[in-house]
Amino acid sequence: MIHIENLVKRYGNFIALDHLNLDIKEGEVFGLLGPNGSGKTTAINCLLALLKYDKGTITVFGKEMHPDSYDIKQDIGVVMQNVAVFDQMSVWENIDYFCGLYVKDKKTRLELVEEAIHFTGLEDFRKSRPKKLSGGLLRRLNIACGIAHKPRLIIMDEPTVAVDPQSRNRILEGILELNRQGSTIIYTSHYMEEVEQICSRIAIIDHGQVLATGTTEELKNMIKTGETITLEAIALNKEQLAEIRGLPHVFEISYEEQVLKIRLSRAKHNLVRILNYMQEHDLAFGRVFSELPTLNDVFLEITGKELRD
Repeated sequence: MIHIENLVKRYGNFIALDHLNLDIKEGEVFGLLGPNGSGKTTAINCLLALLKYDKGTITVFGKEMHPDSYDIKQDIGVVMQNVAVFDQMSVWENIDYFCGLYVKDKKTRLELVEEAIHFTGLEDFRKSRPKKLSGGLLRRLNIACGIAHKPRLIIMDEPTVAVDPQSRNRILEGILELNRQGSTIIYTSHYMEEVEQICSRIAIIDHGQVLATGTTEELKNMIKTGETITLEAIALNKEQLAEIRGLPHVFEISYEEQVLKIRLSRAKHNLVRILNYMQEHDLAFGRVFSELPTLNDVFLEITGKELRD
């Protein structure tokens, strides 16, 4: 559905996109991850032909994308991080306005607006002005405005920022339902658990390049971390920390406020070896637990950066 090849975008001497290559298949919920400044938003703006780029090609629905490619754009819905609605209009009027940019027939548009209101659970707020809505409801309105015309491709840029858990779950369930109804979704987020929950495939980008692409499991298999063991309420000295660091398959440890976190490569009986060391050295500790790699581990290891809001 989308093919991006050797995309380059410069701002003076700064290279925002450095020969970016990306393919997104029809029917995917495609996660686009990257730290702030990685090039995600620039890539999306180029994809939408909102930015002129220096080099490369972008095709959407098998056609090359240009600023005047209105036949392509009418099948794209955009839900950006910053809520973009009119405060002077009611919920219903906002959805009708944005739907009207794509659908001119009033009868058809009326049906689509009602479907979008029902889909996002805004039935009781159709006459309300945006300023009267909670953060979660405002996000839902933003989504309704972007998807009312039933686009084939929907781009969602951090749609759950600063919303309550209930609204977040409703939004995520809605995204999956849109996908089941036939829309391909490009989804960006700083919440790793969301991406793991809904995305069928993921790309991690930084410095304007794709560093890794695959399913969650494929990405996890790319990294060194096979297991993370955490021990709480444990008192350790420098010599003991050095000995633990030297145990088989241990490649990284952190120790703060009597919490020891050990990252290990894939191997059998990692936890047994750690517990045996504690027993042999008569070291007391509180809770202990072992975790398989998460998407956050993948992100940290591939980019070397903490993903923050």
